[in-house]
Amino acid sequence: MNGAGGTSGGIGSFFIGLIMMCGGFYMLLKAIKVTSSFGFSHSLYSVGGVGLTSGMIMIPFMFGIGLMFYNAKNIFGWILTFGSLVGLIFGVISSINFRFSHMSAFDLIVILVLSVGGLGIFLRSLKSIEKRYPDA
Repeated sequence: MNGAGGTSGGIGSFFIGLIMMCGGFYMLLKAIKVTSSFGFSHSLYSVGGVGLTSGMIMIPFMFGIGLMFYNAKNIFGWILTFGSLVGLIFGVISSINFRFSHMSAFDLIVILVLSVGGLGIFLRSLKSIEKRYPDA
């Protein structure tokens, strides 16, 4: 009978490693705080020393939408619209900040042992175990 991953690695190790890994990565992701400094007064980009805000990026977007509604075949309207959207999306993504919440060294060690140890047990269960028999 084959075990985890079609090998003889062991179903028990597979599930123990999977549970440890999921628990550790859950605790790790739960400890990360995500904040954003995105807003209409916060500059997204700086061009020649002048900061471009998200409101300034909406101006070419509005002109692009207007050109697209006036003439759908106008390539300049499409470029303005989608260029502004791409700039806005990159601006939002670049304004995201990731921070660890305050935790003790014990908490961090538990998270790392569960995550990396579970990953190791999980991967080991996918490897075949060679059965050695004594020579007859």
